[in-house]
Amino acid sequence: MSATTGDWYYNVTTGEVTKGKVAHALDRMGPYPDEASARRALEIAAERNAAADAEDED
Repeated sequence: MSATTGDWYYNVTTGEVTKGKVAHALDRMGPYPDEASARRALEIAAERNAAADAEDED
């Protein structure tokens, strides 16, 4: 997916959401399909971690 088709990123250092790979790779989470999803990056990561932890417990 190219930056023109919806690659949104969350910058963990600044808390900013950008379209395209603006921040250094170690500072960004993504890509996300849209801006709203990128703004929820930390929530999405927490949900995925909780699901993985639950699987590990089984």
